[in-house]
Amino acid sequence: MMTLVFGGSGSGKSAYAESLAVSRGEGMPLYYLATMHPFGPEGRERVRRHRDMRQGKGFCTIEQPVNVETSLEQMQPGSKTILLECLSNLVANELFDGEITDTPEAVCDQVIAGICSLQRASTHLILVSCDVFRDGKTYDESTTAYLQTLGSVHQQLCTLCEEVIEVVVGIPVYEKGGVQCTV
Repeated sequence: MMTLVFGGSGSGKSAYAESLAVSRGEGMPLYYLATMHPFGPEGRERVRRHRDMRQGKGFCTIEQPVNVETSLEQMQPGSKTILLECLSNLVANELFDGEITDTPEAVCDQVIAGICSLQRASTHLILVSCDVFRDGKTYDESTTAYLQTLGSVHQQLCTLCEEVIEVVVGIPVYEKGGVQCTV
């Protein structure tokens, strides 16, 4: 089963996704696929905070900022639950410092292909992403390309996922699917 959990900054999406992964992954290996490059003190603090949140939950963390499918080499075969945090970082990494230097469409295809590889190799795949589309601002060309690429990734994933959940102030709102997880 593949699930997309998204929400704004500070919405509670990470905590919800972790609880979902732990409850669905009971009895099987649990992997946390971290995509963030921790730039500067703020980035390092965010990584520390997320590591603290995962403490004691049984996750094996794999740092994989690009080419997420290659992380499978570090995972046990068979049933597993993978939590990928987060798509917005992954798209930025692939677009601005990954190996693909082609078009945003090529980056979108690369990200979707990597996620499909993860899905085929897992029992549960939970994807976390940020909702960065509501500020209504006009951005420069590279930021606009990023937003369009992330939007394309989200749209394609929404068709592939069995569940799409928006987390608003800590409350999960099921946009697709409906199996609620108690947190």
